[in-house]
Amino acid sequence: VQLQASGGGLVQAGGSLRLSCAASGRTFSSYAMGWFRQAPGKERTFVAAISRIGGSTYYADSVKGRFTISRDNAKNTVYLQMNSLKPEDTAVYYCAAGSRSGSTTGWVRREYEYDYWGQGTQVTVSS
Repeated sequence: VQLQASGGGLVQAGGSLRLSCAASGRTFSSYAMGWFRQAPGKERTFVAAISRIGGSTYYADSVKGRFTISRDNAKNTVYLQMNSLKPEDTAVYYCAAGSRSGSTTGWVRREYEYDYWGQGTQVTVSS
């Protein structure tokens, strides 16, 4: 699976952006999808994830209520709608695909559980 993230950019605090991650291949619905981010000088951290069919979503506390993850399996694409952006949301955002079987609840927040990663897209929020 190849992942291509897009939609990043420069936005003022309080603004919105929608990130997209397009996947190649015919088995997109076999993967849980996640978004992670890495701020300058910091480790990559979990942002949001969605189960294979989209019935379950997961969020980091820092983005809950502001970000929404969704997926369109017919288009092989996962989205991250980001509203009420804050300067501390500034980071490179990565999408990832994980194929671990069974319930997603136990593992989707763990970076090392994911099999494939996109190249990242820069999000910069100015104050």
